[in-house]
Amino acid sequence: MTGVISCPSPIYYDRPYAPNSLGIINMVLDITNPPSDSRDHRQVVWNERFAADVKHKAQMWFREDFGLESDWTSRALVPLAAKSSLAIVARMNGVIAGLPAVEVVVDEFQESLVWAAVICDGDRVQAGDVIGYLSGSVSSILQIERVILNLVGRLSGIATTTRHLVDAIQETSCRIYDTRKTVPGWRLLDKYAVTCGGGYNHRMGLYDAILIKDNHLAALREEGVSPADAVRRSREFISRAFTADRANEMVVEVEVDSLGQLANVLPALPDIVLLDNMSIDELRQSVALREKKFPEVILEASGGVTLKNISAIAKSGVDRISTGAPIHTSSWLDVGLDWGSVSCAEHE
Repeated sequence: MTGVISCPSPIYYDRPYAPNSLGIINMVLDITNPPSDSRDHRQVVWNERFAADVKHKAQMWFREDFGLESDWTSRALVPLAAKSSLAIVARMNGVIAGLPAVEVVVDEFQESLVWAAVICDGDRVQAGDVIGYLSGSVSSILQIERVILNLVGRLSGIATTTRHLVDAIQETSCRIYDTRKTVPGWRLLDKYAVTCGGGYNHRMGLYDAILIKDNHLAALREEGVSPADAVRRSREFISRAFTADRANEMVVEVEVDSLGQLANVLPALPDIVLLDNMSIDELRQSVALREKKFPEVILEASGGVTLKNISAIAKSGVDRISTGAPIHTSSWLDVGLDWGSVSCAEHE
């Protein structure tokens, strides 16, 4: 590679390094916490950069509802001086996520509204529990209502589904990780919701880890490159392409779908081996094979994960399970805006 990759000015990256000898600019993702284990992925946390990302999205969400005009129903019927404090309430049991994002959305609306959450992200709620209060102009509340309910409903649905999966394996030391199967433009929010439900974040994108998948291996097979060779080649690339600190953070993971491939790749010492669509018996054999000589290699099960089989997968002895289910199979948590006292005035 000889050219520098160009991209639009990113929202949540810093560029503290000049291009290296390969012409690669090392991007530092500061939206996430550094992993406690150098072989793990960075985890999404709420911070100023995340808030800036939500602020940017909020303008798009407002345009979807208002176009370039206004809420004509509220303009026609609601007195401009009417004030109220309305409660956002859970209509069903679940786990809440997205409350810091609600505060950003309310602030960005710029209509003197006040948001006051009474619980925190990650808290369990029962049907009827109050999540927070939105106070101010009734007309403004009605205009912003759907954006807030969509945000909290979707993210809380993801958090709730994640918590169900986490609870199902709580008797083991296994962890639940998400995937890149997220709604375009919502990856940070979707992955944040997974953490609110007790899950963990897999790689954020193609830029923050090496993940050698089956299609990579298929392409390399024509060159006579084995999975173990691919791991070694990746390590060599990392050492040349990145600074020492960044290289130490780069996880190298490789996907295998047979015990034979696993036996081939373990001596290369990848950080993680993804065991794709293996049966429970194959997972147990994989764990036994790993324990003989390479206990430091992390084993990750993936493929066909459901609430019904996740406990058995975890009990096979694998260290982690990655699944897109919390995001792409979750139902929204039903939340609504309850009407309170209204101070009415004449139409103005």
